[in-house]
Amino acid sequence: MLCRIIVALLLLALGGCSAVRLGYNQAPELAYWWLDGYVDFDEVQTLRTREGLRRWFDWHRRTQLPDYAQLLARAQVEVLGDATPDQACRWWDRLRERADLALGEAMPHAAEVLPLLGTAQIRHVERRQAKSNDEFRREYLDDDPARRLQANVDRAVDRAELLYGRLDDAQRERVARLVAGSPFDAELWQGERRARQQEALMLLRRVITEKPGRDATIAMLRVYADHLTRSPREEYRRYQHKLTQYNCAFAATLHNMTTPAQRLTLVGKLKGWEGDLRVLASDAP
Repeated sequence: MLCRIIVALLLLALGGCSAVRLGYNQAPELAYWWLDGYVDFDEVQTLRTREGLRRWFDWHRRTQLPDYAQLLARAQVEVLGDATPDQACRWWDRLRERADLALGEAMPHAAEVLPLLGTAQIRHVERRQAKSNDEFRREYLDDDPARRLQANVDRAVDRAELLYGRLDDAQRERVARLVAGSPFDAELWQGERRARQQEALMLLRRVITEKPGRDATIAMLRVYADHLTRSPREEYRRYQHKLTQYNCAFAATLHNMTTPAQRLTLVGKLKGWEGDLRVLASDAP
């Protein structure tokens, strides 16, 4: 249902549109290359990382994809009616719980690889973080406020049209007003991202130098993961809560202004994605 929620669900499924099956089957390799772009693994680390990814995706395909398919089936019924902000937030909570579960399952695999890293690889991570920050600034921090707002509006429209099909002019204008009223703060988000990056670097350095052992490393990773969903910084926690509440209302408003034909378009897409996930789950080893 609801643009932000369904997009998040599709991200959990690691795919989109008719490419779900192809994208998911290639996901272990794509995930490896993404991680390698950050870390620059050596031969031994590569073997451990690939094996960890294989095991994680085997678990994910076998246990999580059927659950995602059930969520999509439930959504196909709900999207035919109107939505409320509370309903949107409940869906978001369900998705966050599943994301937390998937992240938790990955931690033991990560704990096997992190102690193998070296200081040169930490510097590689720092350089990749700097590149990511440059990309963030270009995408979200245009010096011209009007251009920055228009970019946010364009992203919101694109996400809505991914699900509902083309919006008419009145719907686009309504989305633009909703985006303009959002408490979204790119500068605050940038500051939080940098703080999380520094926390990640501190964790890596500690694991590499102290070699705390598997269980202690997993415990450290859990603390870091908790901070991703609940910031240790009070100002950002208040902002995050405010933004979440606004986005739930935004999602409900967006859905409620769609036409019956647009909702049927969404149902058709959800049904197709559900079918793809069920086929992928049936291929589990």
